Amino acid sequence: MVRVLSSRAMVRPTDPERSRAFYGEALGLAIYREFGTGPERGTVYFLGGGFLEVSGRSAEPPGPGLQLWLQVPDAEEAHRELVDAGVEVLRPPVREPWGLIEMWITDPDGVRICVVEVPADHPMRYRPGI
Repeated sequence: MVRVLSSRAMVRPTDPERSRAFYGEALGLAIYREFGTGPERGTVYFLGGGFLEVSGRSAEPPGPGLQLWLQVPDAEEAHRELVDAGVEVLRPPVREPWGLIEMWITDPDGVRICVVEVPADHPMRYRPGI
């Protein structure tokens, strides 16, 4: 059995400075740590219960299968803040048939990001009889 102590998602952007501006400034993610020097240096951001590392450089953007899921306390408030920060919103917050409130944005390389609010009455938070 593998004993996992920590984890993080890693993104190799086509333009590291542009991606750092997106994640650090537009999304406002706090920096956990930085390493290396120059444009391909690494920046690790706090991502709720995990981390997001933006480091290195790739000639090609990540594949379309890579997506991030970011839970926020209030999707409407996050929507206003992201629009004010100039982030392109692919789809504003919508309550889905499964009960989550989801909004979709994209990073500069096209990585799709689902910004999610879990309502107080959703089964992920509330299970009657338990």
